[in-house]
Amino acid sequence: MNSSNHMRAMRVHEPSGRFRLDTIPRPTLLRPTDVLVDVKASGVVPNLRNVMSHYGERSYLTVPDLPAIYGLDTAGVVTEVGSAVTGIAPGDRVYINPGRSCGSCHACRSGEWTNCVAYTFQGYFGFGPRSKQIYEQYPYGGFSEFATAPADGLVKLPPAVSFEQAARFGYLGTAYSGLRKAGISSGKTLLISGASGTLGLGAVQIARAMGAVKILCVARNPELLERVRQLDPQRIRTFAHGNGDLGAWAREETDGVGVDAVLDAIGPGASHQVTLDCIKALRRGGRLVEVGAMSDPLPLNLHEMMCSQLSVIGSLWFSVAEGQDLAYMAAAGTLDLNIFEHHSYALEQANEALADAEQRKGGFVNVVIVQQ
Repeated sequence: MNSSNHMRAMRVHEPSGRFRLDTIPRPTLLRPTDVLVDVKASGVVPNLRNVMSHYGERSYLTVPDLPAIYGLDTAGVVTEVGSAVTGIAPGDRVYINPGRSCGSCHACRSGEWTNCVAYTFQGYFGFGPRSKQIYEQYPYGGFSEFATAPADGLVKLPPAVSFEQAARFGYLGTAYSGLRKAGISSGKTLLISGASGTLGLGAVQIARAMGAVKILCVARNPELLERVRQLDPQRIRTFAHGNGDLGAWAREETDGVGVDAVLDAIGPGASHQVTLDCIKALRRGGRLVEVGAMSDPLPLNLHEMMCSQLSVIGSLWFSVAEGQDLAYMAAAGTLDLNIFEHHSYALEQANEALADAEQRKGGFVNVVIVQQ
């Protein structure tokens, strides 16, 4: 048996969520438009064990059949390209955007890939039964030595972006897409709920790069909030939950007007009251964009929203083009990715890496599996 035809992978065999080191056949390209990537780094999602332990329990969440290779945010070097691939060559440093779509449904034909009926995160979960077909086509997550991906799913990485930083692109891209939907640009004011977390901290850095003139950062941990404030004391203001009326504070900070937009990066398990308080911070005509997946049912006064022309928008993931924007901003120096503290683990330490990520020590920590 030729060892070059095989690879190592940390696979999950039971819903318990424990990883096991296996030797399996190395991937081969199924389509002329696919590429093979030598994985160098893969981010570890704190919520991963929760996803893996809910097999069959959520009709809107489809997980891969076991044994499965997880690993959502993958970066590496292209080693092989299909015969129809152009613009990508062996040796290119890339981030694999894991968002997969069927390519032919109404949404895909309209250019709305994230609204595809089979939309799936390679190496994580999908959004409906048709995701099973996507898993059959692209079963390799980042917790393996090699992974296949479609060439049009790759973000080219400039030398200024390390593989460890690229393994954070899932959170960064989600924040960036949400901020774009919120209309953030030069001169705008913004409130970020959950600003010290993994998703929220990236949003802070990107909002700075996009030209927001005032960034109101809200979170629970005063010490982490102070670290966030120190990133840009001139533009960043902070508010710890439980320290008074959030809406009143936001208006004080914006000359009585309210913020142009709210990016809600609070995750599942948070009370809906936090989001309602954020809505109170909006100016007339303002927008709240949900990226954190707060799952507590939200009681809205639609008459009040109508009269104030408020919008609540859901934003799912990000496009390859938006990921490329982030790479360009980092290369230009407008987006600072050097704030992250990488907790690096070897492939065979995937269980330890996930345990570390689950500690949720704040957005400055970036837990990543690194391979030579």
